[in-house]
Amino acid sequence: MFGRVLTAMVTPFNDMLEVNYEAAARIAKHLAANGSDGIVVAGTTGETPNLTKEEKINLFKEVKQAVGNSSKVIAGVGTYSTKESVELVNKISGCELDGIMAVVPYYNKPSQEGLYQHFKAIAEATELPVMLYNIPGRTVINLLPQTVKRLAEIPNIVCIKEAAGVMDQVSELRSILPDSFAIYSGDDSLTLPMLSLGCSGIVSVASHLIGNQIKKMIEAFLQGDIHKALQWHLLLLPVFKGMFIATNPVPVKYLLNEIGLNAGGYRLPIVGPTASEQAFLKELLSSIQSLPEAI
Repeated sequence: MFGRVLTAMVTPFNDMLEVNYEAAARIAKHLAANGSDGIVVAGTTGETPNLTKEEKINLFKEVKQAVGNSSKVIAGVGTYSTKESVELVNKISGCELDGIMAVVPYYNKPSQEGLYQHFKAIAEATELPVMLYNIPGRTVINLLPQTVKRLAEIPNIVCIKEAAGVMDQVSELRSILPDSFAIYSGDDSLTLPMLSLGCSGIVSVASHLIGNQIKKMIEAFLQGDIHKALQWHLLLLPVFKGMFIATNPVPVKYLLNEIGLNAGGYRLPIVGPTASEQAFLKELLSSIQSLPEAI
């Protein structure tokens, strides 16, 4: 429904740390032209906890207007509050978006039943397709496969971004979910392993810079050329790992600034890379720029 390569887009800021909507439009167009079938706006990489509701709505509108039908646009609407998440869903009904993504509510540590009721309430507030987002490293709570199975019975909950990093959990998800329910990797470096377990693609950070290569890796796998897919995976692995030497989105915004895409700075409590991290990222950028377009 959303494609194979989705990019969790950064939120660019200007020198006053206000949202730079013009830069957001430019970055979105760059992504759509370089391998991204879909763009997730105001997710983790978009520094969503540091954005106001109004900023999110304006970002959704600007990005959708910028890319039109060239890329799907999925709005990150999840918060720690079911009420606030539903209110945001209600306010974007006229934005002509392609879907919404809702993260496991952080800090509250709800039960599995609480998670079910949270996502159910969000899904019932919209006719848009819903992507669940499980990332226990940031939310503490793990959305368990049996809860996902229950949620998959709700007609417009259609996929999950799975970032627990546990392959056995991915296997269980695939074994109990309908074939029509898509599972996306939430970790760039696990894209190929998760494809082998029946997943559909990646919600990527690295695709800001290497979207075309990631798409070719996925296409090689889907065409049955496992050797070429593995070649791509091993070639791209240092980039996948290197872009997480500091808290996301610190490295990716730094690299985007280096190539002139003007992602700007960070809102506290997020801060920029250290001097040693900057030196590492400059070397990483050189290796990215020398990557082949085909193998």
